[in-house]
Formats: sequence, C-alpha cells, structure tokens
Amino acid sequence: MPAIQPPATTALSEQLSHWSPPQLSKRWWPVFLRNFLVWRKLAVPSLIGNIAEPLMWLLAFGYGLGALIGEVKVDGHTMPYLLFIASGSICMSTMNAASFEALYSAFSRMHVQKTWDGILNAPVQLDDIVLAEMLWASFKAIFSATAILLVILSLGISHAPTLIAVLPVLLLAGICFASMALIFNALASGYDFFTYYFTLFLTPTMFLSGVFFPQSQLPPLVRHVAEWLPLSQAVLLVRPLFLGEWPQQAWLHLGVLAGTAALSFWVALALTRRRFAR
Repeated sequence: MPAIQPPATTALSEQLSHWSPPQLSKRWWPVFLRNFLVWRKLAVPSLIGNIAEPLMWLLAFGYGLGALIGEVKVDGHTMPYLLFIASGSICMSTMNAASFEALYSAFSRMHVQKTWDGILNAPVQLDDIVLAEMLWASFKAIFSATAILLVILSLGISHAPTLIAVLPVLLLAGICFASMALIFNALASGYDFFTYYFTLFLTPTMFLSGVFFPQSQLPPLVRHVAEWLPLSQAVLLVRPLFLGEWPQQAWLHLGVLAGTAALSFWVALALTRRRFAR
C-alpha cells in the first residue's frame, strides 16, 4: 500500500515544481503565429499607436527643446541634443511597446478572453505559451523600433554604419522588458494592477535612464542605482552606435540585459504555473 504524503509535504512539492527549469518545445511557434495573424488585421492602427508617442517626444524635445539646449556632453562626447534624444527615445519605445503587449494584451488573452485555456486543450504546454507571449511582445517592440529608426534615418539625424547593430540590441532589450512585464501579468487580478508597474517602475526608469538628460546630472546615489536599470543598459549600448562608435563595456551591458531577461522569464514562468495550478 503506497504511503500517503502529508498535505504540507504535498503543497511544498507543488510549490517547488513551479520553479523547475522551463520545459520548452517548438510548439511555441503556433501560439506566436496565432497572435501574429490576429494582429495583422489591425497592424496599421497598432503601429501608429506604438510610434506616435515616441515620435512626439522626439519632435517636441529634439527640435523644440533641442533648439534651446543646442549640444550636450556625455562621457566625453559632444552631440546635438536631437541625436541625444533620438537614441534614447528609440530605447524607451522598445521598453513601452514590449511592456504594454506583455501586460494588457497578454492579460486579455490569459484572463479575459480565456485564449490560453483554449490553447491548453491542444497538445501545447503552458511553458510554450509563456515563451510565445514573451517572444511576441519582443517582436512588437522591435517592429515599433524599426519604424522609429526609419523615421530617424529619413530625418537625417544619424546615418552611422554602426546603426546596423541597433536592432539586435533592442531585440534583447525587448525580451528583457517583456519577461519582466510577464511577472506582473501573472500576479494581476485586473487591469488596474498594472498601474503600479507603470507608475512605480516604468516611469521612474524612463526619467532616470539617460533618455532625456545625461545621468551625470543625477545625485551620486541615484545615479549609481540608475546605471544598473535595464533601460540604462540599452541606452548605453545604443547611443554610441548613433555616433558611429562601438559601445564601451558592451559585454557587461549585454550580460546585464541577458541575465535580467533570463531571471525574469524564469520568475514569470513560475508565477504563471502557480496561477494555473490553482
């Protein structure tokens, strides 16, 4: 006769199983493709919505405030403020697009529309769905970043050959921010919950990461903390590329982004497993 485990032991085993390594397969692709086919019907309004705000930041601050400021000095480089804000706004756009998709849209599919429940009736694991949602949010982010980069090129803000490396960097940044947003997606009970994430994390990150002004203007303690934010890492990688230079300590910044993305995805997956196990 098999031994019956105490309820406390069973509960602990279930909690630990949520934190087991991801079990991924190629079945994430149909989920990703499903999201793409749905989005394709509304691609133009979605594109306008994703790039309108960063373009307004670029025009208002780059041309308006830039005419008053002229040039800024960052890490020994003097550059027009328009180029400074352009290189920061494309990173900010990547953060916002990935976060919005992995929060509101993913939550709608998971909780409101019950799309995930329907997919789980097919031979698809929850791990594959979470991976597909993360990659889909990253795709939306890189799509928006590409549109903004084309506008920057058309305005002649920068034509540096090193711009070819901007999109791979922003793809990694999109993966990082999408993974972080999926943590809050797994914890949310409603759309209002996301206000905490935007207000307490994304907004301070946007203003402290060197998008609108050099981080050297910050108090020392705040600067030391802000330099390790994921958006700061993206800006430190992208801004030299706009100047036609390769970023210093690139492997450090890439490592921080990759490590944050991996850890965040693991936490998001564990919390999502726990939510669906209830």
